[in-house]
Amino acid sequence: MESPPQKPARNDLPADDPLDGDPLEGELPDIVDLVMEMGQPEARVPAHVEELVETAREYADNASSENTRDAYAKDWKHFTSWCRRNGFDPLPPDSKVIGLYISACAAGGAKLGAPALSVPTIERRLSGLSWSFTQRGLSMDRADRHIRTVLAGIRRKHTRPPRVKEAVLGDDLIAMIATLGHDLRGLRDRAILLLGFAGGLRRSEIVGLDVTRDDDSDGAGWIEILPGKGVLVTLRGKGDRWREVEVGRGSSDHTCPVVALETWIRFGRIARGPLFRRIFKDNKTVDVERLSDKHVARLVKQTVLAAGIRSELPYADRGLLFAGHSLRSGLASSAEIEERYVQKQLGHASAEMTRKYQRRRDRFRTNLTKASGL
Repeated sequence: MESPPQKPARNDLPADDPLDGDPLEGELPDIVDLVMEMGQPEARVPAHVEELVETAREYADNASSENTRDAYAKDWKHFTSWCRRNGFDPLPPDSKVIGLYISACAAGGAKLGAPALSVPTIERRLSGLSWSFTQRGLSMDRADRHIRTVLAGIRRKHTRPPRVKEAVLGDDLIAMIATLGHDLRGLRDRAILLLGFAGGLRRSEIVGLDVTRDDDSDGAGWIEILPGKGVLVTLRGKGDRWREVEVGRGSSDHTCPVVALETWIRFGRIARGPLFRRIFKDNKTVDVERLSDKHVARLVKQTVLAAGIRSELPYADRGLLFAGHSLRSGLASSAEIEERYVQKQLGHASAEMTRKYQRRRDRFRTNLTKASGL
């Protein structure tokens, strides 16, 4: 690769935080700035324009999810920090600099100042950089040879088979909910596990649900309990798409996700807003704030360990095997029905994706060796 243009290292920055106050590390250019550029910078923005600016800002914020924006902000901060340490200017985008950056990400150690990053993380960082440059009116060319060829080499050398989380099967789940108490926190967590499993939901979808439809909510969807039938879960998909997930009643009240939901809603006194909320330390008061999706991952790990699932493995290994996604893959692995129904429940576009979720199912149930006469 050709040597990228150098810039003098900055020595006038505080030693404790060399990036403190750097505008590149802050928020993206505000739409107010763009409006002001249309006229005189010293002129005051008219009141009606201020209202329009607020409306435009809200729409801009909703163009991508909060999690995506947070991830891209971290990607940008990581890149600009690396540039400053190595004497490069992050702006405008330079393909040679970006090629060196992803090389450092793959190598890790002294070249990055941190452990090496995985190939998917590096690719995600490139997406974050591209997005951040675009927000600043600039363009990053991922097809440039300084980026394309380096990334191809990283993929070839460092790509590893994916590490997937273990599936929680039906019997596992029954053992897990048996470890929960019958206090307020136990009622909530039992409803989370049963609904997440029966609906094949992602952890963000679980905590993003509202108890009723609210068009002004920032949630991921809502539930509707249909007496005598089950729960209809309406979820926001990508873009402007929505999908519905039907969760039927279980064979017993103890393992029924609908009963668990009804019980939590009744004792938690959830009338509107977020379905799953934080509970104060007194274990009697329900907060108005929505639970973090990290709670689902912690809950799965804690109950898996408490139930002694996969007890033949060391304690630490069992904790690493399971996460929030174990509920989603557990449904795909447990449900003994036609694959197309599982595919619909999980919202997969292809059956191949659904098969990837079938983790602990008997892989040799269909024996093509014997079927061929051998």
